[in-house]
Amino acid sequence: MKRSAGIKKVLEVFKGALILFTFLGLSGCGSQDSEVGSNVVKIGQVSPLTGSIAHLGKDNEYGARLAIMEANARKISIAGSPVQFELVSEDDEAKPAKSTIVAQKLVDAGVVGVVGHLNSGTTIPASKIYFDAGIAQISPSATNVNYTNQGYKTAFRVIANDAQQGRVLGNYAVKLGAKKIAVIDDRTDYGKGLAEEFEKSAKASGADIVTHEFTDNTKTDFTAILTRIKSMNADLIFFSGMDAQAGPMMKQIKNLGIKTIFLTGDGGKTLQFLTLAGSEAEGAYASSPGEPLDKMPGGKEFKAKYNETFNETIQIYAPYAYDAMNTLISAMIEADSIDPKVYLPKLANIEYSGVTGPVAFDAKGDIKRGTISLYKAVEGEWVHLETLE
Repeated sequence: MKRSAGIKKVLEVFKGALILFTFLGLSGCGSQDSEVGSNVVKIGQVSPLTGSIAHLGKDNEYGARLAIMEANARKISIAGSPVQFELVSEDDEAKPAKSTIVAQKLVDAGVVGVVGHLNSGTTIPASKIYFDAGIAQISPSATNVNYTNQGYKTAFRVIANDAQQGRVLGNYAVKLGAKKIAVIDDRTDYGKGLAEEFEKSAKASGADIVTHEFTDNTKTDFTAILTRIKSMNADLIFFSGMDAQAGPMMKQIKNLGIKTIFLTGDGGKTLQFLTLAGSEAEGAYASSPGEPLDKMPGGKEFKAKYNETFNETIQIYAPYAYDAMNTLISAMIEADSIDPKVYLPKLANIEYSGVTGPVAFDAKGDIKRGTISLYKAVEGEWVHLETLE
């Protein structure tokens, strides 16, 4: 008798679990939030949240988070049901091997889209994971051309690529009067890719590349490389890498008495570079995709909201992460679905008016209108010089 009652109780528990499992399965990509009565829609964000460029990673995270906060305040409904967006943020430590691990973690967590990654070297390997899972990925900052050259219909970016940036930088180096140029890159996908595009452009504009030196993104002592360059009497040094290295490199150039122009890409055009290089930053040149923040269509308003919300200063890519997240959410609203299979065609053909400017993608997933701005370090600030296409 007791045994029969025990079996009956087990069957009742199993029946209850089966009903719960069925309910969760029917909820699809979202889960039910009983507190707010909304389907929770998870969207991933990946950037380096620890390590030497964590300041850039947090900047991306904050931009994406602000877009999520504002979307939830609008009380959006999709397919007739209210939705609550949830940001699932992961740290890839700017390491390619870690990027695929966190990408799979997000897929397993049931995210319906991803904003990220920050670095080209992490964005590219992770893109295969998202493609295989059929999940949209929009990078706010990865510029290597190979990211969108793979043919993945899930890969997009809201920032100009290195073909555009390298062309502008190479031309500008010659415009600055450089005839003998030394190139240094950090061997990451970003550093290598931008350096190659820069070199092609500089040569086409009539400059001579006297040396192409290599480091890696963990080094901060460049004495040996710079000493070799000093002996070559280069007019200009172009460094293709991030601010954590560009700052110390700038100091060492000045300390070694090398009389040359210093030019770098968007990885070095940050407040952190100015801090690391100190007074030796004076006179350095850098590029950055897009318009200066105060000239972006929604730049001033975004800056005020960002500062008020996070009590932080924008580094560089936050507006792009904000636009990437809003573009992703807008595609879901247009499709009236959170299912990537349904909203991806809408995303590919989206026309969104963002903080950074109009967002629309070409057949590869690159932003259609990519501009590059040039800056000079003057008295501890980046001064905008001009914006080119």
